[in-house]
Amino acid sequence: MARRNHTTELGCIACDDLSELGAGKEGWLVNNPNLLTALDTHSIALANRSLVLILHWSEGSDPVGNRVKIVPDLSPIEAEYISAIEWLVFDDIKVLALGTSRGYLLIYSLRGDLIHKQIVSPGKILRLRVRGTKRDLTQDASSEEVCVVMSGVIARFDGSDIQNMLQRWFRERHSQFWDERESENSTDTFGRLPYQLWNVGKYGSCVDAAITGLMPPPLLELQLLLLLGSQVSVIIVQSLLELTL
Repeated sequence: MARRNHTTELGCIACDDLSELGAGKEGWLVNNPNLLTALDTHSIALANRSLVLILHWSEGSDPVGNRVKIVPDLSPIEAEYISAIEWLVFDDIKVLALGTSRGYLLIYSLRGDLIHKQIVSPGKILRLRVRGTKRDLTQDASSEEVCVVMSGVIARFDGSDIQNMLQRWFRERHSQFWDERESENSTDTFGRLPYQLWNVGKYGSCVDAAITGLMPPPLLELQLLLLLGSQVSVIIVQSLLELTL
């Protein structure tokens, strides 16, 4: 019996801007090591080393009218480039996160506005991993935490901290208190986002990682949790590294 492949058409993303990412060449979407992709409900983000193209689709919509191009302000002196990309979803707020080869975390709105820029640690960001929850099939997953993976460092951002910052940004944007002329030059509008950082370089080069959950703290033992949490994280990373050797 012949094998059947069942596919469902999600939408059309054909547009001339895709040529800037290599469209039209054989294997441009799967054989290009410099092409990064992030897929979400009714949206896809494609990025090369210096350009991001966001394409939205819905039934009957025109893909040409639903695209946003982002050209991040990267350092030409350091030959900085985009090295990671991922969607962040918080209830009704959806934004795009970028990681760069210099260790910067950039967060953009769906319109291409730079919301936040922060250095995590010097070095290339390899992956942006998001752990979230999905209430039902009709809703996007809500991001609970963001994991930034680097060669010898793993950073964890709490989703509530990012969500609070985004809510403030959109509230000021909606109230027209936001200065459009300063948006692209502001790298720390609401202060730095807090995060936890683990140095895992002594276990070898880390190529990927993921946070699977957090241990609840025992009563009156918050300081002990920080120590145990760090040890448990290192053990998990070490196991993953050993499996890849």
